[in-house]
Amino acid sequence: KYNPRQTIIMGSTTETQAPPHPALLGSLTPPSGSKCLNFSPGPTCLPDQVMSEIQRQCFSPDRLSSMYLSHRSPEFGSIIEHAVLLMRQVMEIPPNYEVLFTHGGGHGQFAAVPLNLCPTGKEKATYILNGTWSERAAAEAKKYCSPITISSKNEDGTYTSTPNLDLTDNNDNSANEIEIDPESRYVYMCSNETVNGIELHRLPNLKSRGIDAPLVVDASSDFTTKPIAWEECNVGILYACASKNIGHPGVTVCIVRKDLLGNPSPICPGVLDYTVNSKAGNLWNTAATFNIEVVGIMMDWIVSNGGVAAMEGLSVRKSALLYDLIDSSGGFFSTPLVSDEQKAIRSRMNVPFDINGGDEEMTNKFLKEAWERGIVGLRTLTPFGVGRFLRASLYHGVSLESTEVLVDFMKEFMNENTQK
Repeated sequence: KYNPRQTIIMGSTTETQAPPHPALLGSLTPPSGSKCLNFSPGPTCLPDQVMSEIQRQCFSPDRLSSMYLSHRSPEFGSIIEHAVLLMRQVMEIPPNYEVLFTHGGGHGQFAAVPLNLCPTGKEKATYILNGTWSERAAAEAKKYCSPITISSKNEDGTYTSTPNLDLTDNNDNSANEIEIDPESRYVYMCSNETVNGIELHRLPNLKSRGIDAPLVVDASSDFTTKPIAWEECNVGILYACASKNIGHPGVTVCIVRKDLLGNPSPICPGVLDYTVNSKAGNLWNTAATFNIEVVGIMMDWIVSNGGVAAMEGLSVRKSALLYDLIDSSGGFFSTPLVSDEQKAIRSRMNVPFDINGGDEEMTNKFLKEAWERGIVGLRTLTPFGVGRFLRASLYHGVSLESTEVLVDFMKEFMNENTQK
């Protein structure tokens, strides 16, 4: 239980003051006895069944844990083969794509993409900016290529829309059509912007507009929650750090079309070089052995629970519970995406909402009461500071039942704090 008083010694004077409440510091450890329901944007929890299987399988007394296996042992060879095979099955990855397990997270891929696709460093690449992470990716790419940015950023610095890439010459809105530079080596986008609550529920078909540049997708926070039209949408590279929907932090899945291998920048480090790692069979350097086994266990769980179609259906149901409450709250709760056009790109993974118009006192009260009930992760400390909106992240590790607990608490809080 949170103790509101503590003693602080300052020189020879003893002062007693109240420390900040754990919930206001982003604490993810609720009071003892409360079941922890983690809505953190990541890293986050995995499904209970997966955690039980990890304990049973990875820490069995009958075998060495994958934490201690040599990455070149036959035992680990079976583990990584299983993870790749199941991922190909789950996401219907065509055979002309390589599945790599890389280091460095999403930030590593911000550099790896141009380093692998822009060998001279002078090549153009188009970056579609619809939120925080695509913006950061473009900033990193400037070191290794010449990015051209197409942004939907508002004058106040927020994002509440995404550039429409599916406009055609026959569309009445052709005046708003986005032009992709024909010399672009690739077109980059983030399919789910966690900070801004914006999601592309299907990738754009750039081929239909005669754009030959391959699509590069940061799918870190929505991978395995919906199908990918790999060839139809001309996906060249898709990557996802594991710590949202497919595992623990420490490994990133990078799926690369094989025709894009073979011509990296000469300054590309080996650890980021897709060609080097492909030729080495994911074993150029020490692989994240335990993390890769966890990815395989997650793939097993997705298969046994109905595959990607079922995952998408569940994501729709969970997010609808929250958005329906927000939209029907009479303004007590609100979310940045409110128009019909904006509702079409509301994220199913990360639902931003404020309380009573962003009232700080009411928001802090909400966070404290939620924490006391075991509901955590709605506000975590980030490099971007603390803004008006909280976020409920609804990855695979958040069950429908946990979402219902959050929604019930929000209803109760609203009823108790609405002025009669």
